[in-house]
Amino acid sequence: MQTITNNRRSFMRHAGLVTAATLLPVGEALAKAKPKAAKLKMPQTDAAQIPLPFDVAALEPVISSKTVEIHYGKHHKTYADKVQAAIKDGPLAGKSLEDIITTAAKDKAKPALFNMSAQVWNHNFYWQSLSPKPSAPSGKLLGAIEKDFGSLDACKKALGDASVAQFGSGWGWLVLDGGKLKVVSTSNADIPFLHGQLPLLNIDVWEHAYYLDYQNKRADHVAAVIEKTLNWDFAAKNFEAA
Repeated sequence: MQTITNNRRSFMRHAGLVTAATLLPVGEALAKAKPKAAKLKMPQTDAAQIPLPFDVAALEPVISSKTVEIHYGKHHKTYADKVQAAIKDGPLAGKSLEDIITTAAKDKAKPALFNMSAQVWNHNFYWQSLSPKPSAPSGKLLGAIEKDFGSLDACKKALGDASVAQFGSGWGWLVLDGGKLKVVSTSNADIPFLHGQLPLLNIDVWEHAYYLDYQNKRADHVAAVIEKTLNWDFAAKNFEAA
């Protein structure tokens, strides 16, 4: 199937917020928004769930078809359905997913809309961060990894450590922050672009992403994803478009 990178246009512009690896709470970060815009490169022009870019069994044995069926077909779909129901016939109808997220993040009366819309975005990005065909970073991305982390192995370790150490539900991310590659983690539905950071790829560490296959062994899940299913080609496209 075509991924969202093939069938959507360029990202909307978001205000650059913070550059530290430790992220501010979403509301506080948005309150500190600066006029400078950070151009994001993964387009999502509505609140729809993207088509799954591979067969449900394609990631086995790292991620089982049962996990993908439930994760994509129930969790992700529910987020998208709830967002579309919430914005129907309202002022956000027809707005980009990023517009919905940033509007809801600024409105303390709409925590549910923020959580649901951000989770649609996070999951749309997540499925593209995975691939049944192993790849490795090369070219400009590999050069940046070696410059900013010292080696690809060090980058993988940092991403794994951040993902495993994320307390409770959340995400591990490789991001571009002020021209430098960094690894960050976010809680629940939070997204690096709300903090002026450009996401390159992510790892889902909510329990529904791995518990059927790994139970409480989050570290084993994260290690397997990093070594066997990360889509470095997707990360490279995001990096090169920055």
